[in-house]
Amino acid sequence: MAEIIAQEKQGGKQKKKPIRVDMTPMVDLGFLLITFFMFTTNFTKPNVMDLGLPAKGPIEVPNDNVIKDKNQITFILGKDNRVFYHQSNEIELTENNLKEASFSGVEISKVISEAYSKAPNKEIFTIIVKPTDDANYKNFVDVLDNIAISKKERYGITDIKPWEKKVYENVTK
Repeated sequence: MAEIIAQEKQGGKQKKKPIRVDMTPMVDLGFLLITFFMFTTNFTKPNVMDLGLPAKGPIEVPNDNVIKDKNQITFILGKDNRVFYHQSNEIELTENNLKEASFSGVEISKVISEAYSKAPNKEIFTIIVKPTDDANYKNFVDVLDNIAISKKERYGITDIKPWEKKVYENVTK
């Protein structure tokens, strides 16, 4: 039991009884307050990004196993916060086909919406993101955010192909 005992004075005529204060109820009150605040406090919620994993069941794939150029759009993330896009294959891609978009406003979402509206088979429309070695992580997250805003569920992240890198380097010179 916790207590405080005060010393009595020796010089006086009257003898005073020592004062005794029992601290046990104060300790109980302290633990009750700590418990109350622990149960009523809102803890910070972790900020996480949803990760969309493929379905567990069999996936229906087109017979030719290739997504045509018009059913996909490719974003190339470059240096200096630049992003380029195209809907071409290796033979058709030139400096004129590789267009630049910006992160300001809703331009990337608009590009995705336009490509989706022109796609012949909207069920398999796919967005491909290809960051270069000079791209920064913030731009990558911005593109993923724009994909989420446009509500497209089919997207992939891969390395830039050598033929795309050659055209990209010619455009950025």
